[in-house]
Amino acid sequence: MSRAGLDKNPREVAAMFDGVARRYDLTNTVLSFGQDRRWRDVTRRALAPKPGERVLDLAAGSGVSTVEFARSGAWCVAADFSLGMLSVGRNRGVPMVAADALRLPFADDAFDAATISFGLRNLADTAAGLREMLRVVRPGGRLVVCEFSTPTWQPFRTIYLNYLMRALPPIARSVSSNPDAYVYLAESIRDWPDQRELAELIAESGWTGVQWRNLTSGVVAVHRAVKPS
Repeated sequence: MSRAGLDKNPREVAAMFDGVARRYDLTNTVLSFGQDRRWRDVTRRALAPKPGERVLDLAAGSGVSTVEFARSGAWCVAADFSLGMLSVGRNRGVPMVAADALRLPFADDAFDAATISFGLRNLADTAAGLREMLRVVRPGGRLVVCEFSTPTWQPFRTIYLNYLMRALPPIARSVSSNPDAYVYLAESIRDWPDQRELAELIAESGWTGVQWRNLTSGVVAVHRAVKPS
């Protein structure tokens, strides 16, 4: 098992997630001190799926978030490029599709909403991924992005970055099936744009009305946007 580099070669990233799939959800809960559940809940409320709607959950992993979206009565599909992650969630009772986020196997305007949680920063081309989600969402449809971000308070930001680079990998060794992957996790978070920069990139990719909400003092941000009608 190995970790991907920050060039985010799709094959390397997919192989890395295959390697962490077995204990991925547990590891995330441990590393986030249980905050991952709250982050998913806020994301679900921001997406506000409705009965009968079609929702794309991209980079869905084992489908934990997809199941929560589907409880609304919406038809939700989990899409991910890691076959290992999809295999872990194969009994969750939601449709699952192996898909490249930069070349989605869906028709134009196929969904009422698209969401991606902690997966956007793993794409080799962030803007291309945002444009591809724009393509498959209908006019007036919604986008919700939940992603690691930049803590807003400088002293906490320093503590957080030290946790990422020094504490996170050792903790991952105790619970993860591929702890080296979490070195990539820490590096990719440190290298990621802050809240405003991501909002600008979303807008430049064709989405409108971009807003964001900070969670856990900015450790995570939920961005919302709409496809122009």
